[in-house]
Amino acid sequence: MTFQIQAVTVYGKQPGQVRTVPFHTGTLNIVTGDSRRGKSALLTIIDYCLASSDYPVKAGKVRKYVGAYAVTLVKPGQQLFVARRAPEPGNAVSTVLCVLSQAPETPPPPLEELTFATPLDTAKDILSDFCGIDRTIKVPAVARAQTIAPSIRHALYFCFQAQNEVANPDLLFHSQGEEWRPNTIRGVIPYFLGAVDPEQAALRNRLRLLRRDLSDLEAKLAQARDLGPASGQARALLTEAVEAGLVPHRDSEPTAEEIFGLLRVALDGSIRLEVKSRPDNDGDPLAVAIGRRAQLRRAVGQSRTRIADLKRAVEENDDFAGEAREQRRRLASLGLMRLSPDTSQAAQCPVCESPIASANTTVASIMHDLERLDGDLQVIGSDTPALQRQIALEEEQLQQLRAALSHSQDEINEISAGLRALQQEPDQAQRAAHVRGRISLYLDTTAQHVSAPQVEDRRDDLQRQIAELEELLSDDTQGDRLISYLSLISQNIRTKAAALELDHSDAPIRLDVNRLTVVADTADGPVRLADMGSAENHLGYHVATLLSLHEWFSEHRGPVPRTLILDQPSQVYFPPDYTGEPTPQGTDLSHLLNVYRTINDTVEALDGELQVIVVEHADLADPLFRDHVVERWRYSNSQALVPPEWITEPIDDEDE
Repeated sequence: MTFQIQAVTVYGKQPGQVRTVPFHTGTLNIVTGDSRRGKSALLTIIDYCLASSDYPVKAGKVRKYVGAYAVTLVKPGQQLFVARRAPEPGNAVSTVLCVLSQAPETPPPPLEELTFATPLDTAKDILSDFCGIDRTIKVPAVARAQTIAPSIRHALYFCFQAQNEVANPDLLFHSQGEEWRPNTIRGVIPYFLGAVDPEQAALRNRLRLLRRDLSDLEAKLAQARDLGPASGQARALLTEAVEAGLVPHRDSEPTAEEIFGLLRVALDGSIRLEVKSRPDNDGDPLAVAIGRRAQLRRAVGQSRTRIADLKRAVEENDDFAGEAREQRRRLASLGLMRLSPDTSQAAQCPVCESPIASANTTVASIMHDLERLDGDLQVIGSDTPALQRQIALEEEQLQQLRAALSHSQDEINEISAGLRALQQEPDQAQRAAHVRGRISLYLDTTAQHVSAPQVEDRRDDLQRQIAELEELLSDDTQGDRLISYLSLISQNIRTKAAALELDHSDAPIRLDVNRLTVVADTADGPVRLADMGSAENHLGYHVATLLSLHEWFSEHRGPVPRTLILDQPSQVYFPPDYTGEPTPQGTDLSHLLNVYRTINDTVEALDGELQVIVVEHADLADPLFRDHVVERWRYSNSQALVPPEWITEPIDDEDE
């Protein structure tokens, strides 16, 4: 079971200043008032107290005169009081909260009795538990290599509609316009709708971890191979040692073990040779290394070409085999024409079995073509596996060439660095000392690698576990469940759209969780919310979608707060500077009342399972609106979120 909001409390910066705004649970609550009276601050205060990572309360009277905020959350038999101080000067946000478990109907405590000691992450976990969220569940993040543990912060995407969101054609959910939020919303929707099976989610998370472990292991094994004594760096250092006269020149290519031994000889200094001139082709080690790299590049290009040719041959074989099989099926269908067993000449009719002499030549030709096609198919069938094996061999060779090319580049880089350093040395002795220092550093690094615990090659075991989990998850029906649930929710959206008399409500409507919008499938093609004309449609589909989602959450016990907060839905029908008079008449008034009728009908149908809080400029005389007003904050009655007696000096603006 999850919670609703019983009250919002603000504490002034002076002793004894407390202001509580109560709400009714399980029904529609309307707070109406003039501009700059603090109505919109209610949503941001609730957001802040529910473990927001920033300070969403806007600048104005609320920020200036309020020192702490609190919300009272209730569910059957339980009550949770959550308070949070405004940030101290110079701080972006307060990182500790006061979280108290209270007996039902307990009023907010005085500020001096509150202890702010619960870290933000801990408070978020407590709120998530109170909301009924299973914190052991992890869902994959869309387009990101990580998982998401659903929390209270994710549930609020479906509970808030700020003033700039409630009729926005481009944003359907709260915070959808912020960076990374769309992919996060896509990732958590299946969980909150109930499409995620906890056991399957655990297996998917285990599979993700195993795949990551396998990737990390392969990287470590590759690094271990690259750090071996036969790497490009080792060969380059040996070349420098030869140039500096520390080891003799060798005509043959040394093995990895020989390179390591020669480097130790160069470091020991037991051999000291004079640098001698060499034939021109050996005089420039950098040119030799560059030439070797060019040869490797040509080999890589040739290998790629061979792989492409082999893949093309496989595709051509597949295409020909498909055509040949189709032709064979056509010819085989004529096999009903059988030769006479007595004469072996005339064909027999498959129906009456009478001979048909004129078919001898045709039947013989067909049989010959069938034999030829069978032979061709047999040849192609034997060629394709051989081509596949050859492709695998070529790809393996290509990987080896790429590794050699990488080592060659390392060698060139090392030689270039060594030559630059040697050119700055004044004499041969200093050059030799410089090379010895580089060799010493390399050998020490290699020795550390050799002495370190060897990386255990567990790839076979990891791959086996991955295969087992993939087999277990092959029958996972999460995707099918999500599609089914969205279809049912979309039907409710269409029903509410029809009640609101919205455009396209006669067409199938669907909630598109990939694009995070509503789409009408018309005879002329799909029409997204952003492409629908009129702000009235945008508001109507927002209201219809959020109400339909909360119907689903309530009926299927989704772990989402049973509270929907709408900030000024009447903005579609009223001018921005509306002050309460005059009241709109005619069609606009009728349509606005229709919005409230749809909200109220949904709340009543859920019989206490949903609470809707609306903050409004409008103050309508119709009982449908008037009977649900819980607060009126107008200049005429000196009412506002921040009491006038708290204000010690006049200011010009306030957070709406």
